[in-house]
Amino acid sequence: MRFIIQKDRLVQSVQDVMKAVTSRTTIPILTGVKITATTDGVTFTGSDSDISIESFIPKEEAGDEIVEIKQTGSIVLQAKVFGEIVKKLPTDTVEIEVLNHLQTVIRSGKSEFNLNGLDAEEYPHLPQIEESNKLQIATDLLKTMIRQTSFAVSTSETRPILTGVNWKIENGELICIATDSHRLALRKAKIEAESSESYNVVIPGKSLNELSKIIDDNNELIDIVITENQILFKAKHLLFFSRLLEGNYPDTSRLIPNESKTDVTVNTKEFLHAIDRASLLAREGRNNVVKFSTIEGGVIEISSNTPEVGKVVEEIQSQSIDGEDLKISFSAKYMMDALKALEGTDIKVSFTGAMRPFLIRPLHDESTLQLILPVRTY
Repeated sequence: MRFIIQKDRLVQSVQDVMKAVTSRTTIPILTGVKITATTDGVTFTGSDSDISIESFIPKEEAGDEIVEIKQTGSIVLQAKVFGEIVKKLPTDTVEIEVLNHLQTVIRSGKSEFNLNGLDAEEYPHLPQIEESNKLQIATDLLKTMIRQTSFAVSTSETRPILTGVNWKIENGELICIATDSHRLALRKAKIEAESSESYNVVIPGKSLNELSKIIDDNNELIDIVITENQILFKAKHLLFFSRLLEGNYPDTSRLIPNESKTDVTVNTKEFLHAIDRASLLAREGRNNVVKFSTIEGGVIEISSNTPEVGKVVEEIQSQSIDGEDLKISFSAKYMMDALKALEGTDIKVSFTGAMRPFLIRPLHDESTLQLILPVRTY
């Protein structure tokens, strides 16, 4: 194998596929990146058997030559070392050549590296996915949906199913739900579907976060193919496979209250900043809890009291408060995570009592909601 390639494209592809490579694998060859040169271009592959990423660099694009293929072939190179080398090469073009016995030479300018490669035949094959039922979604919308839900997945392995995001697809609508049993994030959107088939799958939160990092922030459509135990995201020159989590996701619809006793409308940024300030003292305590209470005249009081540190009280003006007076306590971190995930200048918070879950929604937007369970302090 031998080819000459533009350095910036090489670095980008290698960085993308390395997001799937881990040093903690029981299969030694998976600590490497597989490189395959064909007459069409060069493909880079990284995998940890949960996530697999394939990045393709075509021979030419828009009339410009990106790769000059001298000889086809394939090799697996140690990912960490290879990734560091390509970033630091001195010139804009790089030559990669495999000699006898898997010896690989990387040349750029006056710099030359010799690496010991591994036999690409021993690299596990990526899943073969039948692309019969494709779904499509705009890339920027997909990134937004991941950002608005994946933060709420559980980080504890005691219930592995909760470390993923539940995707339900029916009637051309995608519903994403994440919960760690103390909070819940939900986002809905319309998507393009080739068939009327419905799906209910759970994608690891880690996979979605890695996908979000490497897909472009544009409105081009990304293809999604779902099988029994895999999901494939297919963007331009990029394939991203993830295994699905096994098991049934809990029915979260029962958690979401239908009516409320107190509704508060408030400016998102003001509310977020007030909670952030109150949490400065709460963080020093054991549980990072902030108290929220309604006062006359549409005023909200945000406070935190940590005996060993001190206390803070702040009042902010709401746009409206409807219903009963309320005192409630909640995790400052959960509230700030939820507020950062919502889009829109104003939000509506719906409470059903001091010890019941409450909902946070952007005003005039039914596609997104955040739910938080309060903390008992009063």
